[in-house]
Amino acid sequence: MESEILWKITELRHRLHMHPELSLQEKWTKETLLAFLKENTGLYTEDRGRWCFAYYDCGDPSAETVGFRADFDALPMEEKEGLSYGSEVPGVCHKCGHDGHSAVLAGLAMEVDRHGADKNVYFIFQHGEEIGAGGEECAGLIREKGISRVFAFHNMSGFPEGSIVVRDGVAHCTSKGLTVRMKGAPAHASQPEDGKNPAAALSELVLYKDEAENAGGYRGFILGTVVCVNIGSKNFGISASDGELSMTLRADYEADLRILESRIREKAEDLGRTYGLAVSCEEQDFFPETVNDPEAVESVRKAAQSCGFPVLELSRTFRGSEDFGYYLKMCPGAIFYIGNGEEYPAIHTHEFDFNDRILETAVDVFHAIVRQNFSARG
Repeated sequence: MESEILWKITELRHRLHMHPELSLQEKWTKETLLAFLKENTGLYTEDRGRWCFAYYDCGDPSAETVGFRADFDALPMEEKEGLSYGSEVPGVCHKCGHDGHSAVLAGLAMEVDRHGADKNVYFIFQHGEEIGAGGEECAGLIREKGISRVFAFHNMSGFPEGSIVVRDGVAHCTSKGLTVRMKGAPAHASQPEDGKNPAAALSELVLYKDEAENAGGYRGFILGTVVCVNIGSKNFGISASDGELSMTLRADYEADLRILESRIREKAEDLGRTYGLAVSCEEQDFFPETVNDPEAVESVRKAAQSCGFPVLELSRTFRGSEDFGYYLKMCPGAIFYIGNGEEYPAIHTHEFDFNDRILETAVDVFHAIVRQNFSARG
């Protein structure tokens, strides 16, 4: 990788870090990335409203078309490090490393623009990954443009710095947020029997979650996590009449997620009938299962090896979800991981900041994938 490109994308990463934006609010981020691409490449760029892409045309209509994706939203967290390029937005910062992911993809765009390629390449800059909202929208580009393979990476702490971590098959769990609401009737706190209080029903539902997990009939890993319980209000003269329980449900496979959700919904309805409560449910933040294509993963292995980077095999699915799964429903592809360091602060913590030392690693692996002859693979 050229030193000038490395310097430019490092500076870009720091600028993105200083101006983080939450999911579906990334207007400045998108415009900054577009401006960078226009200033530093001759690639075609297109603004799609909440996201954007750049395109390299190799000039051969029969050539394969490959895509690379980076996310660019930030998290609702405070900056704690005292960095010289620290977040200037109170309560928002890049604690997942999406600033680095986007800087890497911009670096790949510069490399391909300068050195050319024997295939067409789309560089997809995606919004809203943290809430699972951007992947589904952007993945439509796969069919629209005839992209036949798609790749992404995520920085990952707990692995040796610069190592390339891969996994065939399911790489990230599917998940969704499920909120169960129960509505009863208020009463004076001295005579709760005159009303209908949802506290007991919601408490039973919290305890039932473990029973639903252990009920069997699942193909792989499943997990329910209680994230919030709200019942009534701090008015000591009124017995609670409304309450809600929010859980994150996750599984290796979407079929298992549906089974777990169905069991919890059915139990909620049963409890509603028992206690005379109206029950409703709301879903949000759905992430599909992220299933890597083995041939695409092999492309990543070969690319890493050609660059001299160590390759590690991930032994099991990451519990955390990733909306890159939407892309992989459209065409074969793979997401892989680059180690930040075995003792490096974990993502989504106050201590984390994207490791600039893996910017070059990521660009080099992506570029090596671009240079591969996919048709020659067995």
